[in-house]
Amino acid sequence: MENQTTYYKIRKELRISIKQTLPKLKRLKKEINNAAFYNLLTEVIPDIRSYIIKRVKTAIQKNHFPKNKYEPNDFIDQLFIETYDHIENVSNEDEFYVWLYKKTNELLDDAITEEEFDDLFFQNIDDYSKQEWDQMEEKFTAESDGDLIMKEELTDISYYQNPYTIKDVFIENTERELIKKIDETLPQEQVDKHVQLVLHNLPLQTQNVFELFTKHHLTIAEIAEVRDISITDAKQLLDGARKSLRASLFNRFTIG
Repeated sequence: MENQTTYYKIRKELRISIKQTLPKLKRLKKEINNAAFYNLLTEVIPDIRSYIIKRVKTAIQKNHFPKNKYEPNDFIDQLFIETYDHIENVSNEDEFYVWLYKKTNELLDDAITEEEFDDLFFQNIDDYSKQEWDQMEEKFTAESDGDLIMKEELTDISYYQNPYTIKDVFIENTERELIKKIDETLPQEQVDKHVQLVLHNLPLQTQNVFELFTKHHLTIAEIAEVRDISITDAKQLLDGARKSLRASLFNRFTIG
């Protein structure tokens, strides 16, 4: 709990830092001080770097990106250029944090020409046996461990240092007793592995909405803006991810 509290404190401070950076970046561009501009932007986007690394890794795993063609730094460099070119268009300091995510998503989505996912996963989610779940997890773990983008590349506030929890899946104010029961039944590491496995099999947009909400703590309205979709669609994607995760947890671990 203490580590999680520290994590949220760091995230809040980072969001404030990015907000305060906007006028400084505008001033540096006006002074044509490109080096200082890039250095300052680098200092305030470690969270977005982690986000890019995660999305590139997912795209490679789902065969949207061939291995060795894209590196996270490719998109980070593009983000620097886009920010420099369009910084004057960001008039509201409070919106700069979301603007950076939206611009990042545009760059990544432009590089992904199609989204593929296995419809059979949804059709069979209620029927997989424990052995089949274990086999899927073993395969997914092997592929993840063999990926070129290693865990140590992520920053201190990354996905791996802040694993998925039961609270990411369930709505705490309405499912408190259920959360407590599952929390007492399943080890944290098992929950994290299972959530990662299920997310891997969901459509990229569904994964992305879930991660923006749980890992980056954007609101539904902010996610809709980042993804350029309606608030209703963003909520439906988040609800769909949680529904799949809840169903898979019950069916795999027979929590009753």
